[in-house]
Amino acid sequence: MPPAPMSYCELADHPFHGPYHDEEYGFPIQDDARLFERLMLEVNQAGLSWLTILKKKDNFRRAYDGFDIDRVAGYTEQDRARLLSDSGIIRNRLKVSAAIENAKRIQELRDEFGSFASWLDVNHPLSLEAWSKLFKRTFKFTGGEIVREFLVSTGYLPGAHDPECPVFARIAKKEPPWMRIPDGT
Repeated sequence: MPPAPMSYCELADHPFHGPYHDEEYGFPIQDDARLFERLMLEVNQAGLSWLTILKKKDNFRRAYDGFDIDRVAGYTEQDRARLLSDSGIIRNRLKVSAAIENAKRIQELRDEFGSFASWLDVNHPLSLEAWSKLFKRTFKFTGGEIVREFLVSTGYLPGAHDPECPVFARIAKKEPPWMRIPDGT
């Protein structure tokens, strides 16, 4: 029998994982720039360790202008070249292109729904499979694992923390979307 998967809560005392576990992972987010940041960090994690992304998080914020959606959507080929030469971030052409294209798509979602957060709320709750299909139609470079981690990390799906973890109780007080029972209105 294979060992049970390790809970992220077991990494709470790690110098990089700990602060993320205690202050960010699973907490609901309504700010579009923070949602965009989280999505792009998940995209950049593909094929790499989450520790690598956490170590580079500040570099990503700097390189992508604080994940200002309108600025990133307006990036030029010169900006793309700047990002691809920035050793502080993941220099992957597909991931850099996904950031620029996904910013443009979030602009479109804002035009239609008022915000990226509102689009997420309008579509909540969905099964992971339905979320994955929706993200694949809407965004670039968003496979099932990226979508799952994005939704768990932003409070749209359960599983960020063990129920006995003290952070679980703090998150529950904020009533993340996965804890809300749809009322049909």
